[in-house]
Amino acid sequence: MKLDKQTKILIIGLGVIGGSYAKALTDKGYNVSCITKEDSDIKYALKNKMISYGTTEIEDELIADSELIIFALYPTTFIEWIKKNQHLFSPGTLITDVTGIKSSVVYEVQSILRDDVEYIAAHPMAGRERSGVEFADPSVFEGANYIVTPTDKNTKEAIRICKKLGDELGFLRISELTPEAHDEMIAFLSQLTHCIAVVLMNCNDSEGLEKYTGDSFRDLTRIAKINDRMWSELFLMNKDALLTEMDRFIEEFTEFRTYLANGDGKRMREKMRSSTARRSLFDKPIIKS
Repeated sequence: MKLDKQTKILIIGLGVIGGSYAKALTDKGYNVSCITKEDSDIKYALKNKMISYGTTEIEDELIADSELIIFALYPTTFIEWIKKNQHLFSPGTLITDVTGIKSSVVYEVQSILRDDVEYIAAHPMAGRERSGVEFADPSVFEGANYIVTPTDKNTKEAIRICKKLGDELGFLRISELTPEAHDEMIAFLSQLTHCIAVVLMNCNDSEGLEKYTGDSFRDLTRIAKINDRMWSELFLMNKDALLTEMDRFIEEFTEFRTYLANGDGKRMREKMRSSTARRSLFDKPIIKS
């Protein structure tokens, strides 16, 4: 298949990311349909011109007629959907996903998937701390990163199409990692940061703190407003890599605490200068219109 404005695209799961994909692609002139659980989400998406058609049913004809299917589901739900419904795909269908964990998903799906259907995995490194299609906004993709995670079962054409999809969605940097390298990276850059935010919000429950806080606390804990079902699933599916990063964090935090306890301002400042220099590398580039 090829990805152009005649490609029939189906998104399964119309939450904040699925909805953002739908809106971005529809705005680009693509024909986007969806299958999702809630009829209210379909009505919202139709009203806001995010999709051309939506249903809460597993419609055989819709699935068979779709050339590119994007799964925006929780990892375990995605796997179960494939097991139950892959017989509905037409030969030559290309499927991709948005799941935040790869090794435990990609290899299982590829092992059970029909030979005449190809699954090329991807991870949009963008999102919001709130869930639901009403919070969908494709502007979160601007200046963001998009990672394709192919295996030796993927064709060069599928990888090319998946990267083009990332470009069409508006991502600035599109890269390629193995599922294993992806999971090691995500354990640090995403999962550990969410763990820290959750722990920080729970380590001091004094009343009235919200009356005194500044932007630094709000910025640091923005992602503490978390989808507990999805993130606990992601953590458990990447447990070993995440535990390694948690241990590294504890070691670094303990070292910094030791400098403070010993009154060692010199070494604290060295850590701060190192942090400042490294943080500048992570700033999103300014996009000029």
